[in-house]
Amino acid sequence: MARRLQRDTNRPSFARRLMRAREGSTAVEFALLALPFFMLLFAILEVGLILLLDAVLETAATDAGRLVRTGQVQMQGITPEVIKNRFCAQMNVFANDCQSRATMDIRVVDSFSDPIAPDPTKTNVFDPSELKIEPGNAGDTVLVRIWYKHQVVMPFLSQAISKMKSGEVYLTTTMAFRNEPYQ
Repeated sequence: MARRLQRDTNRPSFARRLMRAREGSTAVEFALLALPFFMLLFAILEVGLILLLDAVLETAATDAGRLVRTGQVQMQGITPEVIKNRFCAQMNVFANDCQSRATMDIRVVDSFSDPIAPDPTKTNVFDPSELKIEPGNAGDTVLVRIWYKHQVVMPFLSQAISKMKSGEVYLTTTMAFRNEPYQ
């Protein structure tokens, strides 16, 4: 009996054996770090996609604004639908559902320093009711604004970059110019 007690006291306890065991520790560490790592990785990819979309949007908006600035819209009687179609054709990879995601506002303003134009996002709900397409005449100061609705996949990223109640992200591009003397 004394021998049995001596053997039991020399034997490490279950807790000590568990603390010394290294089998599976890598899997546990990976499990703890995998979720934050992949969330960060996907957030970086999503921000990259948004920056790419922003660059494509800016280029397409510049091309659409050029139609107005050079008088092509006014002289050829190009309709707002055609302007939007040409804009969406320039959106390259993002052209598939551009018609439903893009909203345009082209209007004549009094000056570059104080363009008075309604903000469709002022109530944190996108309201395009006051937007219009008014390209103006030769020499007019024109403000072109385009909003493009983008669905963000990462929820915490949407909360960080969206001011809309719905969590939708609207990329916006704005340009102001004086129409060329095309007449």
